[in-house]
Amino acid sequence: MSKLSENVHSTLNQIPKFKLFNFSQYALKFPDVIQLTLGEPDFNTPDHIKLAAIKAIINNHTRYAPQRGIPALLNAISADVEQKLGLHYDPKDEIIVTNGVTEGCYATIMALANPGDIFLLPTPGFPMYVADVAIAGAEIVEIDISKDNFKLTPQLLQKYLDKYGDRVKGLIMVNPSNPTGVAMNQAELDALADVIRGKNIFVISDEIYNCLWYEDEIGSIAKALPEQTIMFNGFSKTYCMTGWRIGYICAPREISAQIFKVHCFALTDTVTFVQDAAIEALVNGQDDCLPMKKAYIERRDYICDALAKMGWEHPFPQGAFYVFAKAPEFLEQDDEKLAYDLINNAKIAVAPGSYFGKGGEHYLRFSYAISLNDIKIAMERLKKYTAERKLQ
Repeated sequence: MSKLSENVHSTLNQIPKFKLFNFSQYALKFPDVIQLTLGEPDFNTPDHIKLAAIKAIINNHTRYAPQRGIPALLNAISADVEQKLGLHYDPKDEIIVTNGVTEGCYATIMALANPGDIFLLPTPGFPMYVADVAIAGAEIVEIDISKDNFKLTPQLLQKYLDKYGDRVKGLIMVNPSNPTGVAMNQAELDALADVIRGKNIFVISDEIYNCLWYEDEIGSIAKALPEQTIMFNGFSKTYCMTGWRIGYICAPREISAQIFKVHCFALTDTVTFVQDAAIEALVNGQDDCLPMKKAYIERRDYICDALAKMGWEHPFPQGAFYVFAKAPEFLEQDDEKLAYDLINNAKIAVAPGSYFGKGGEHYLRFSYAISLNDIKIAMERLKKYTAERKLQ
């Protein structure tokens, strides 16, 4: 008798495991280990946002919502994007409220990808996109940017466009970057836009960390190339709403209409009272992230200084809440083995860099979305571990 589990969609056998999540779950088994793995703010959702959701539930705002989103939220998103980026997206047909950026990414890839299409992903980069593209039957081509200060250059992009030609369907950008924290400024993004302007190439721009810029003004490739860009954002990082699962897609009308078809049948709609909470966040929570940014900068500076003193090299993070550090040569150079050894022998958990694709080998991602006190303890443990291994 054949196994039904073997009679599933053939592409699922090509989907890589989400190693980052599995590693983090393993690390959580050890209560004495300090967790610097998953990128989730350690702050709570602001009270005024929680109260808005409670009020909505009490007022029975719990029925189906319009599939694109509640009009008041669509209007608030449109106003927020225009205020921050100077871009206008029509709330009627150029914005879709999604179940987090994750669903937005999935719906977009499903709407765009055909078998044989190629999506370019600068790496080290967030691995979720690799699986989405594979499920759609298309192909991810990783662009190793580790030798270019972890930034995609116009010259490198052109090299891959020359190599793959018309097969390139899209370029995926996450800015600021997860896992490196490196942020590309507007001039750098403008230069990339010049390379692909007028070509039949979509830009998928994940801007979930755009509130967490620490050095320059917010940059967005959508400002340079709005007619080809599909922009994602959400509430998880800015408003500490990771578990609420709400985000949005902004895209030109004709493109949005196609993504909307996938969204409709995959999700129906986004939870109504969560949308009410999101309205409150945008209308009355513009300053909510300011104390968090101040804390993140303090943590970043502490961890960067501590790592440098131990001989861990890293690009300086201008955004998000990660430090991507290269293990000194006297330590284990298999980053996955090193990460597991750090759990067992240093009691700290950090993500292996190779989980983020080409260019991540020998690196570890340190999340500073934990308290400064825990960071100080973790750095002391790492200092002891590093010193001991150096003597061996």
